[in-house]
Amino acid sequence: MIRTITLLKTAFFAFLFISLISCGGKKELPVAKYYEYDNDLPLLDSTRLIKDTTDYNLSYVTYRSVHDIKVTGLLSVPKKGKTPFPVIILMHGLGDRKTVDYIEVGNRYMLNAGYAVLRLDISNHGDRHKYDYDFNLTDGYRYWTREMITQTVFDLRRAIDYIGTRDELDKNRIGYFGISLGGIIGTVFCGVDERIKVPVIVLAGGNLNLMFGKEALSEDTKDFLSIIDPINYVKLISPRPLLMVNAENDDVVPPITSKLLFKAAKEPKKIIWYPAKHHDIPIDKVYPDGIHWFDKYIK
Repeated sequence: MIRTITLLKTAFFAFLFISLISCGGKKELPVAKYYEYDNDLPLLDSTRLIKDTTDYNLSYVTYRSVHDIKVTGLLSVPKKGKTPFPVIILMHGLGDRKTVDYIEVGNRYMLNAGYAVLRLDISNHGDRHKYDYDFNLTDGYRYWTREMITQTVFDLRRAIDYIGTRDELDKNRIGYFGISLGGIIGTVFCGVDERIKVPVIVLAGGNLNLMFGKEALSEDTKDFLSIIDPINYVKLISPRPLLMVNAENDDVVPPITSKLLFKAAKEPKKIIWYPAKHHDIPIDKVYPDGIHWFDKYIK
């Protein structure tokens, strides 16, 4: 009996070894699995009213994310309309914060359209800023840069947990609006979290390996980027409706990367192009584009 068990074990490990060789010696897990977390982790959240107007309430929000990280944000809730309100998570770009001018503009557009708005600081931005390391995926602090992105994906997932604790917010009607780095991170986030019903991704692209020059197609580069490249996640958004908004002459996010990202997405999807550079895109048109998309699918 013992000999039989030994032979079975030997056969099993031999089969496993052969299987690994046939797969190039490498067993891969779906990249989306990286962003799983313990849903029962305590939020330790705080919501402090800082402005009470005739049209809306504005509160300063904090909560604990994965890795015991404190997240900071602002929650705007309209006073007119029926509760619970649909919610838009609104995210800024690289080097900015939740109160940067173009995010303030978006907050007003969405409040006026009847949406509550949750604005967060990306990891190491705004009230969360601690280090002045360069954001760079190819040189220097590239692992730190990657961690900033992955941490923010976790933070956004926990933001939905926070929304679920608020009676005035509808956890079943949540949209996402992310700009530039907020769009890149948001594509990953919306791909791994189905609780976002409608994503709007602005000035973002995929195939981040294209920035690596001659090393773009190396296995090391692909492995390094696997957990943060939107191209690996955008197809997971379907069947939820995806809207992308991009600049034809973008001098920060190459338009080819936006085209590749859109191509990789599944239906339903739509892309809008504006004849502009990255920082010149007409936000007075982009925000109404997003609001129209939200009105159509979640309001």
